[in-house]
Amino acid sequence: MTRFIHDRFAKEFLEELLSPIGTVNIGRDVTSEVREIDVYFIPGVEIPEYSISLGLLGKMAGKAAIFEPFRNPVTIKEVWSCMSKLWGLQSELERQARRENTRLDDRKLPKLWILTPTASKELLEGFGGVENLENWIEGIYVFSKHWRGAIVVIHQLPEIPETLWLRILGKGKVQERAIGELSALAMDDPLRIIALELLYRLQSHLVVENQQEPEPEERELIMAIAPLFQQQLQAAEQQGLERGLERGLERGLEQGLEQGRQAQQRLILENFLQVRFGELSQRMTVFLSPISKLLAADFTMLLLAISMLTVDEAGREQAVRLLAEKVLTMRQNELGDILSTALTNLLALPVTELTLLVEQLPQLSAGELRERLINS
Repeated sequence: MTRFIHDRFAKEFLEELLSPIGTVNIGRDVTSEVREIDVYFIPGVEIPEYSISLGLLGKMAGKAAIFEPFRNPVTIKEVWSCMSKLWGLQSELERQARRENTRLDDRKLPKLWILTPTASKELLEGFGGVENLENWIEGIYVFSKHWRGAIVVIHQLPEIPETLWLRILGKGKVQERAIGELSALAMDDPLRIIALELLYRLQSHLVVENQQEPEPEERELIMAIAPLFQQQLQAAEQQGLERGLERGLERGLEQGLEQGRQAQQRLILENFLQVRFGELSQRMTVFLSPISKLLAADFTMLLLAISMLTVDEAGREQAVRLLAEKVLTMRQNELGDILSTALTNLLALPVTELTLLVEQLPQLSAGELRERLINS
């Protein structure tokens, strides 16, 4: 179910953002009844500038905390379950302090943050949650002091930069608008880079999960992520053009621009495949140079297609097939209706022969190409 995909995204998102300023445990068991805490955060070395950049999330992480994110509106039973995890963890910490013959500082006990897109007035009142605007902002409903918890209603948070990293964990239009706000951040902003990587992964899992037509909400989320992907590629391409311009002053403007573009696209593709699949296979490496010559639009569409593959051996093999297919489509007019057979035969070649053929591909005539891929 896609709910579990979103749950995993929320946990990984919080882990990545909080790990620079503390220890993050995902899926920590509470031994009383083996209940699993979604995200358990323990503050570490203080990095004030980084905490400020996290906005409201950074303020929440000022002390030990349990984060329990929900994709759908939290229910009464789910709040009870979250509270029992908090109490179970506190009991464990108290037992540990007794074993170590130390005194547990109550101020270091974790606070529970329940993150939910929406919550009914009845639910909030039932748990005594009230807004404390002197210390927090709208949308945060704090429990009584000794309950050590609060419900964060994400869709009620003001849409300001300080709440961005929590609104990305929202739903529907709220989440889509938050994703759109990432485009205003600097391309080299570390939080932007982290968020985009996790969002691309989320997009890929959603596409794989929805073998049929995705639900409207999931389809809109996928569409919201896609422009950021293209924006990142365009920025990288621009860097390549700028590098090419420098070379062009010495070796001719047009040639320098094109070489810079190709070099940058090759670097993008190589890094993208490494991040997604780990070490590049020999067959992947064969296609890097010819793929780097694609037009920007075709190159972007290829990366989007690869981003939707599963991150396993089957996905790796499919990625190689997509690369090979894209290389052959450069000669599509000459291969016509035998393209599928040519692709199968190309991938069946040993690596040495495959490398040689791909290198020779631009110089081969239509007849020679058919002879090498079909008649042989």
